Amino acid sequence: LGSEGEIPYFRLTAYLDMGYLKYLYFLIVLMLYIVIVVANAFLILTICMKRSLHEPMYVFLCSLLVNQLYGSAGLFPFLLLQITSDTHTISRSMCFLQIYCLYTYATVEFCNLAVMSYDRYLAICCPLHYKARLTSNKVALFIALIWLYSFIKVLITLCLNLRLTLCGNVIDRLYCHNYYVTRLACSDTTVNNIYGLFGTFLTVFVPLFPILFSYTKILRVCVVGSKETRQKAVSTCSPHIASLINFSFGCCFEIFQSRFNMTGVPRIIRVFLSLYFLTIQPIFNPIIYGLRLSKIRQMCRNVLVCKK
Repeated sequence: LGSEGEIPYFRLTAYLDMGYLKYLYFLIVLMLYIVIVVANAFLILTICMKRSLHEPMYVFLCSLLVNQLYGSAGLFPFLLLQITSDTHTISRSMCFLQIYCLYTYATVEFCNLAVMSYDRYLAICCPLHYKARLTSNKVALFIALIWLYSFIKVLITLCLNLRLTLCGNVIDRLYCHNYYVTRLACSDTTVNNIYGLFGTFLTVFVPLFPILFSYTKILRVCVVGSKETRQKAVSTCSPHIASLINFSFGCCFEIFQSRFNMTGVPRIIRVFLSLYFLTIQPIFNPIIYGLRLSKIRQMCRNVLVCKK
């Protein structure tokens, strides 16, 4: 215990004794991180440099890519350090900082995908009023609200955790996790549990409403619309739907693994599933948006060959 009876550090027990294989894992994780940084940064630069991409759809995409760099920075350097370490410990302050970073990443990601679905709804269902209803000021306001809302919401969660008295320091994860830290408390966690349920509702169901609303309207237009309308909807919505499904898939794995007993599942699979939404999403989005959106593909080619 620390001088004030606090837990000074946490032990992460999900790391196995890898021996010399840890250097191989280090190289794999390092290469993955480099690919994530290069791919996301390249698309961000492409969108920022090309004025023809300064449209709401690509501005929201840029916000999504920035968030993925932010979330990856909260995980990958820490993983690289832990893989080569023999102690697998993290200080109390760094643990809570990592929780804050990873939880804001997840909240921003889902909210950003919700706003992107609304953007697609306006583009497909209200094309004549698209620019009037989604001005540059409104786009900036949406992005500011997404990030501000996420930071404040997770900050409240963190403040509720900081007041807890912890009676243990063992976390069976590869990184710090809010739910596992709360389980270590020997003081009253009623407020934490209530706000946790409320926060889950805000994180999941509030963004889910505009997503369901938007795609219900888009589907209705596609059913009664022309072939060109359906082709436009498929070409512009398919990357967003794929990204949304992939992220939701990873989050469901994370929730199930945290709330339910999964000891029957092989440990290596549990480790992979715990990292899925943090590692696959940042590399999945640049690929799916780069391949599916023709405007992005063309601009990337222009940047690569320095075409003027």
